[in-house]
Amino acid sequence: MRGPHNLWRLIRTGATFERTGAMRVALEAMEAPPRLRLVARIMGWPFKWLGYAGDPALPPVTRAITALGPAYIKLGQVLSTRPDVVGEELANQLRVLQDRLPPFDIALAKATLAEEYGRPVEEIFSEFSEPVAAASIAQVHSARLIETGETVAVKVLRPGIEKAFKRDIDAFHFAADMIERLSPASRRLRPSDVIKHFEDLVAGELDLRLEAAAASQFAANTEKDAGFRVPLPVWQLSSRRVMVIDWAEGLPMGDPEALKAAGHDVTAIGTRVLQLFLSHALRDGYFHGDMHQGNLKVAENGDIIAFDFGIMGQIDQYTRHVYAEILMGFIHRDYRRVAEVHFEAGYIPPDQDVVQFALALRAVGEPIFGMNAKQISMARLLAYLFEVTERFGMATRTELILLQRTMVVVEGVARSLNPGINMWETAKPVVESYIRENVGPRGILRDLTRTARVLGRFGPQLPELMQKALERQVQPEEKPEPKTAQALGAVSAVLILAAGVALGLLI
Repeated sequence: MRGPHNLWRLIRTGATFERTGAMRVALEAMEAPPRLRLVARIMGWPFKWLGYAGDPALPPVTRAITALGPAYIKLGQVLSTRPDVVGEELANQLRVLQDRLPPFDIALAKATLAEEYGRPVEEIFSEFSEPVAAASIAQVHSARLIETGETVAVKVLRPGIEKAFKRDIDAFHFAADMIERLSPASRRLRPSDVIKHFEDLVAGELDLRLEAAAASQFAANTEKDAGFRVPLPVWQLSSRRVMVIDWAEGLPMGDPEALKAAGHDVTAIGTRVLQLFLSHALRDGYFHGDMHQGNLKVAENGDIIAFDFGIMGQIDQYTRHVYAEILMGFIHRDYRRVAEVHFEAGYIPPDQDVVQFALALRAVGEPIFGMNAKQISMARLLAYLFEVTERFGMATRTELILLQRTMVVVEGVARSLNPGINMWETAKPVVESYIRENVGPRGILRDLTRTARVLGRFGPQLPELMQKALERQVQPEEKPEPKTAQALGAVSAVLILAAGVALGLLI
């Protein structure tokens, strides 16, 4: 599938940007160097006639992205929250991608429902509205249940979306393979792994049963979070292509003026969004992975309501510790500690110089402090970070891609509500609380207790495990070599000590 035929898709991508006028707009918004702009225009112009026309009513970049399909739309959604990267004008254009895409016909939605339920829609819902929101992969309708009279949201996948998404991702894989072949230096960033990771994440959006499960889990994790709500799924009416979930009324977070007019403190909401995300990522290791304005509303009482749980992120306990220590190091401007954490976690090869890496991190972090968001060019900052990681051989961490991307998105949401927000000062109380509870003495004691419980469960099996270890190391009628005997003795001592610690803590 990932053969040269995908080259046609990539050519049409460039041609579409050229035909819609998006190429010039995008390059100018990204402040691309003049030489790059010239090369891009020369390369794109001959193939202009091959591009998709798109919807002429839309702005150029939005027009090109919507014409190209769901994977491109996902990228546009991320960029819409970063006016500091793509410019205020382009960011405003891309916000159309979040929840105001052209809907598909209501008859197609009802046909999907009837196919999934095996009976007409009218037997389940007393009311079924026209689409209230349309995104890249699905659209949402408001409906009223006949059985209970409750108002619910009904999410239905776009017809043919699975095939369209596979075509886009297939072309991305082809592009990644070509990049790795033509530029060996790019292999450090593992572009093929990155695309595979992205494919797995978004593929989860194509099975709405998984999204319903994610909503249920997220609601359970955040039940005690003040000022935050998650609608619950209606399980008996949810399936692979349809999800029914509680209706929650609120104002869109992408409209700060409407929020202000309703009496909401947008500065406080921006702070809360960022702190809630960090709390979910660090405390739970389970966070909303697509937390842009289109998936957030503000209730009448000021609660933040989250929607669209097709992309959720998970990070293990150890990675959370590493992430928290890196954040704390930047907050306290302890770049030596940040560098050491990178080495301890294996993110930077051991043959590199920790002192030089700390100096490079200082050059990244210092410009942030004492500035507001408008003074910081995130595009330049990310460019310098790339140079640093390339110089020190840091490989792309696929397990952190979603966390890093969502951090960028959430920061963009917070800045849209409060352009002067200081990311580090806002994050500080959440990170300090996590460090205090999980990395300090309390965290060590908790980890020891957890380890002891696990060892305690295996306690009765220790003799059998030791016997099997001896049988593997010593053949029949052979005596163990001195080194083998010493190793087995050490293993025995460790197991006995562990069992003692486990019993002591459990008692």
